[in-house]
Amino acid sequence: MNLLLFIAIPLLTALAVLLCRNQEQVKWTALVGSLAQLVLSVVLLLLYNQERSTGNSMQMLFEESYVLFSNPPINFHFGVDGLSVAMILLTSFVLVAGILVSWNIEKMTKEFYFLLILLALGAYGFFISLDLFILFFFLEISVIPKYLLIGIWGSGRKEYSANKLALMLMGGSALILVGILLLYFNAGHSFDITELAQVTLGSRLQQIIFPLLFLGFGVFTALFPLHTWVPDGHSSAPTAGSMFLAGISMKLGGYGCLRVATYLLPEGAKQYADIIIVLSAIAILYGAFATMMQKDLKYINAYSSVSHVGFSLLGIGMLTQTAITGAMMQMVSHGVMTALFFAVIGMIYDRTHTRQVNEMGGLMKGMPFAMTVFFLVGLCSLGLPGLSGFVAEMTVFMGSWQNADTFHRVATIAACMSIVVTAVYILRAIGKVAMGPVVNQDHIAAGDVRWNEKMAAIILLAGILAIGIAPQWLNKLLSPTAEIIMNRLNGH
Repeated sequence: MNLLLFIAIPLLTALAVLLCRNQEQVKWTALVGSLAQLVLSVVLLLLYNQERSTGNSMQMLFEESYVLFSNPPINFHFGVDGLSVAMILLTSFVLVAGILVSWNIEKMTKEFYFLLILLALGAYGFFISLDLFILFFFLEISVIPKYLLIGIWGSGRKEYSANKLALMLMGGSALILVGILLLYFNAGHSFDITELAQVTLGSRLQQIIFPLLFLGFGVFTALFPLHTWVPDGHSSAPTAGSMFLAGISMKLGGYGCLRVATYLLPEGAKQYADIIIVLSAIAILYGAFATMMQKDLKYINAYSSVSHVGFSLLGIGMLTQTAITGAMMQMVSHGVMTALFFAVIGMIYDRTHTRQVNEMGGLMKGMPFAMTVFFLVGLCSLGLPGLSGFVAEMTVFMGSWQNADTFHRVATIAACMSIVVTAVYILRAIGKVAMGPVVNQDHIAAGDVRWNEKMAAIILLAGILAIGIAPQWLNKLLSPTAEIIMNRLNGH
């Protein structure tokens, strides 16, 4: 399979969108292009599994390399493992859903869809890159559309939120760039991840480079206390922008923490593991308690995301194979779940023109479909068995508990406590919005969701159920990557 298609198809779709003459053409071109990417990602999954089942044990499959510059050596070096495939699949699902949810965008429709597809292009390129320079390039491609989507199509304090997001992510990017350059100059003048993995760096050097890379990627994945852009950015972004920010963009950071920081600098990871665990546990509890104080649905989901992403970082910090597998599963699960949550909030807002929980009530009477989805995604968020949230978080907990010392056990128990808090704020919000007494009759009269919103919800709901009911396929996909990282950590 030619991985360049994951760059070519979004690029061609984006250019085709710009050439469209009217809104209808723009929408359908974007939808067809995103569906083509979804089909391609499913084909990639099938071909990847086929290669593995026939005994292909290479770390990266479908590798290709094209020389861009010989000095310094910068190559278009692409390849995928199980984690990359899972992330690509997640991106394609969220993109299709985001385009469907944005079907009624009237303001600068062409530019909106163009930026949305460009964001997906940056994500695809990032997930398939095996050259640190190219990986960084695609990471930056994904920052610019976020800024514009919030600044132009956002609501509330959109200029403030867009500027805050851009400044913090650029700060994170600066740390990553310094870390990459230090790796380049100290590990044989190479940007290639597979070559860098063969170089053994001194423990002292790893202690310097690791925090730069981990903190840099940590900004993207809302590592406490560098998370403050998340609530503002999510609450001000348009619905599709929020879906992408939480569903995909925050995963770029988690992926970078694993693929670059932990994999290339195992000694550094071991040195800072306890600090990562402490910060993750704080993020999990802080995010949960902060959510309890919120009255705006978008802020509820934004702070909830800080808490849920904390589980991924906790799994990385625990440094056991099961915990790292759980961290990757949580990245995928949270991506689908939070994208669906923001999609439903957008559907509610379009009809009620408010996101304040206390201004809504009894919406089940007027929007049964939307409220059913709202109920299911809420249950996924609090970790109900049968849905993706339970599988991912339970795997993290089991992996964390394998560390038998008091520190790790206390951190695991503290993280588990957040589930109780999550249940409080989720059930309270669902109870008030869906089941409570009717506050405004106009909300009931607004009607249920349209076909495009139903399709978006069904696509993402299918992902949640596919992981929740039959998680074996995802575990089988991700476990080998966790095993390779663990071998690096153990010095094999």
